[in-house]
Amino acid sequence: MGSREACSFISIHAAIFLLSIFALKVPDDFLCSATFVAGGNETDQLALLNFKAKITSDPLRVLQLWDSSTHFCQWYGVTCGRRHQRVISLDLSSLKLAGPISPHVGNLSFLRRLYLQNNSFSQEIPSEIGRLARLEDLRLSRNLIGGEIPSNISFCRNLNNIEIGWNQLVGEIPGALGSLLKLTFIAANHNNLTGRMPASLGNLSSLVTIYLGDNYLDGSIPEALGRLTNLTEFIVSTNRLSGSIPPSLLNISLITKFDVGDNQIQGSLPSNLGNTLPNIREFGIGFNQFTGLIPISISNASNLERLQFPKNKLRGEVPFLEELQRLQVLSISANQLGHDLSFLCSLTNATKLWLLDININNFQGALPECICNLSTALEILAVDNNKIFGSVPAGIGNLVNLEYLEVWNNHFSGNVPLDIGKLQKLGLLYLLSNNFSGKIPYFLGNLTLLTDLRLNNNNFHGRIPLSLSRCQNLAVLDLSNNYLSGSIPPQVVGISSLSIYLDLSGNKLIGPLPIDVGNLKNLGQLIVHDNMLSGEIPSSLGSCQIPEFLTSFALLHKLNLSFNEFEGLVPMKGVFRNASATSVMGNDKLCGGIPEFQLPKCNFEVPKSQRLTTKLKAIIATVAGLSGAALMLSFMFFLRLRKKSMSPTSSPTSNSLLRVSYQNLHDATNGFSLENIIGTGNFGTVYKGVLQEGGPLIAVKVLNLQHHGAANSFMAECEALKNIRHRNLVKVLTACSSIDNQGNDFKALVYEFMVNGSLEEWLHPPAPALMDETPKSLNLLQRLNIAIDVASAIEYLHHHCETPIVHCDLKPSNVLLDDELTGHISDFGLAKFLLQSIHDHFSNQSSSIGLRGTIGYAPPEYGLGSEVSTFGDVYSFGILLLEMFTGKRPTNEMFKEGWNLHKFAKLTLPDKVAEIIDPIFLQEREVGTSRYYPRNPKSARANNIMECLISIVGIGVACSAELPRERMNMTDAAANLCSIRDKLLVI
Repeated sequence: MGSREACSFISIHAAIFLLSIFALKVPDDFLCSATFVAGGNETDQLALLNFKAKITSDPLRVLQLWDSSTHFCQWYGVTCGRRHQRVISLDLSSLKLAGPISPHVGNLSFLRRLYLQNNSFSQEIPSEIGRLARLEDLRLSRNLIGGEIPSNISFCRNLNNIEIGWNQLVGEIPGALGSLLKLTFIAANHNNLTGRMPASLGNLSSLVTIYLGDNYLDGSIPEALGRLTNLTEFIVSTNRLSGSIPPSLLNISLITKFDVGDNQIQGSLPSNLGNTLPNIREFGIGFNQFTGLIPISISNASNLERLQFPKNKLRGEVPFLEELQRLQVLSISANQLGHDLSFLCSLTNATKLWLLDININNFQGALPECICNLSTALEILAVDNNKIFGSVPAGIGNLVNLEYLEVWNNHFSGNVPLDIGKLQKLGLLYLLSNNFSGKIPYFLGNLTLLTDLRLNNNNFHGRIPLSLSRCQNLAVLDLSNNYLSGSIPPQVVGISSLSIYLDLSGNKLIGPLPIDVGNLKNLGQLIVHDNMLSGEIPSSLGSCQIPEFLTSFALLHKLNLSFNEFEGLVPMKGVFRNASATSVMGNDKLCGGIPEFQLPKCNFEVPKSQRLTTKLKAIIATVAGLSGAALMLSFMFFLRLRKKSMSPTSSPTSNSLLRVSYQNLHDATNGFSLENIIGTGNFGTVYKGVLQEGGPLIAVKVLNLQHHGAANSFMAECEALKNIRHRNLVKVLTACSSIDNQGNDFKALVYEFMVNGSLEEWLHPPAPALMDETPKSLNLLQRLNIAIDVASAIEYLHHHCETPIVHCDLKPSNVLLDDELTGHISDFGLAKFLLQSIHDHFSNQSSSIGLRGTIGYAPPEYGLGSEVSTFGDVYSFGILLLEMFTGKRPTNEMFKEGWNLHKFAKLTLPDKVAEIIDPIFLQEREVGTSRYYPRNPKSARANNIMECLISIVGIGVACSAELPRERMNMTDAAANLCSIRDKLLVI
């Protein structure tokens, strides 16, 4: 380089240096994409390489491109200044990266933009970021970052944007942030921040946006924030804020979004609210303790799009809102508003209104006809839980985009208007608990998108219309407590989508229960008591999630046969032994049974072969669960209805296991090839195979007989699986004990193949082999369903086998998933049959069998030599449940020195569960609330989802208590999980 060029080079860099000292912005023509490379400066390259070294997961393999073959300014996500060749921007957003943020990022001294949002970065925000004097834009949102917000970020005096929301940050918001005088945007929402909002934020006159919602901030809103005259968005919902809103804050005329919902704020709204906030578009104060009236001036805020006042103590009449023509959401539910409904007519000008919630108030009178002239964009209309009477206006069919219509628990009467049949987008229709009369209209069959139809507790009469069979998406159908008559249409009772419950009880239905009930394979509850049904119980009930072992009433906890026309002998086994769990009153033709039933003695001799198979006229309703919890399998029972003497005798081989040889299995697995291996365990290897061409897939577990204990494992698994059958246990097809081609002993078990592998693979998926391959992921409902599957199977093993069975090795890799993601417990190689004395009385005596189970999942008492017991499985289930919903293995490196997953979860109950749950649920929670409160993630729905998650974690903690006798009973755990699912499905 010549002297002139060298001088030019030095002059340029000296200029940049001086500009940086005086905090001046380097002109855009200094920026990247030039080919000029300055030599001799390796600081930035070393910082980037150290950043890369901290990355623990890079599934898209973008950082593999960071190597010495290219200049670091050409690396993915890196932008350099044009002349000085220093890094000015690092953008690695949305790349699924994981690991800590390297403190060496503080050496990128020319950095202006740091974009790491939407990844899985963890640990803390490095304090070295405070050295980045030129930094203008910091985006770390939607990661797993913990720790406190470093106060020395205040040294980044050029910062105008801070986005650190959707992380796991703790501690207080540093008051030093009040010195960032260029700051216009701060978002620290969805963290675990505590303490008060710093009053120093009132110094930031340039501040435009404050997002601090979904934290644990307390105290009052600082009065100093009223000085932020440029403020346009103020979102602090879902905290623990108290006191009242500073009047000065509600006088900032530029505010467009204001949300303090879900806090403990009191006071009343100022009467001039609509005048002082002329630009307001979204105003939310829901879930607080506001009192007083809705200001009449609110109608002057003509830009309003969302007005959300739910669950306060507001009273009086709702003002006319005819000027709010841009209104999209009006939620005033759960207050003390009323009585006049005429304000609804003022909403006809709001042509974009899609949500109208006025439920749970004191509104009275008839629903005005003008409601039929509301926006055709309306999707949700909720007027339930008021005192509205009269008929539903006939023109309601004009609201052609309605998806939710809730008018329940009022005093509506008359027929259901014909126009409801025009609402073909309806998914939920609640007409229950009114005085509707007439026949159930046939036109409801036009509503083919319905998932939830509740007409119960009305005065409907006549037959159940066949047209309902066209509603093939129904999950809930409740027609109970009406005056319905005639027989049950097979087409309706056989709607295969019914999965939560079907309730036909409290009517005057006659005839038999159709055989089509067997289509309800996923039904949670079938309730048909208090009718006049007759005939035989269809044997097809056996396919409704009911394995054959339930013919002995094994899982039946409560049975209501009252007020029907049953006849014959009442059994004295199973649930019939417990008078408090069984009701048979109101059946004049029954006899026998235990003395508590006070039934007459049977005056006929019942053949031994028929004593447990007596015909019953009418249908059985079951309500399962303990302490009022509704067990998913509440209808799981049925009686044989044919005399054994009339049934054809099975051939000696009709029920025998499939016979296979070593050679059969060798050929089925392509010679036990490595390509066919789908899993390995303590005592063997599992292969995928096909017994014959075109046949179903099988899983073959080949025992490694060289391993000590493998033969015993084989015998234990054979013995355990020999006499048990349950839909959530992996089905064994056969066993093979033979000689291989080398003359060695060969033992294998053949199972049905589970196409979706193990739960382990879904909870902790490996990095995808291909960049465009999506990792496996289970949502909240899928995980809950699998948890219920596992709980049901364990409850069966413990309480409903002839001899209780302890699995001894419950963990995610032993839970297999079929094509519908139904959970099946596998691997009974460590299973143990319990003597009744051990089952009934937990013993602390030492055992010589050694430690059973897997570290992290085995209960602590096993490590101390205690006997195997059902309490051990309950502990393992609790740990499994916590792992499913936190995403953390019990063997995580964070759990050491007495710290474990149980204690980790217990300390968060009930208020801080959001800190530990799998982040995917928080994303679901946000997406799931978009219907009701699109920009208020802590809506009523979100609250309910979080309540469900808190309950699930609570069950996991209760099951994994350190002391065995303190653990939750497995029956209760299964029932409670089912109740949580019922709540989740109707949120």
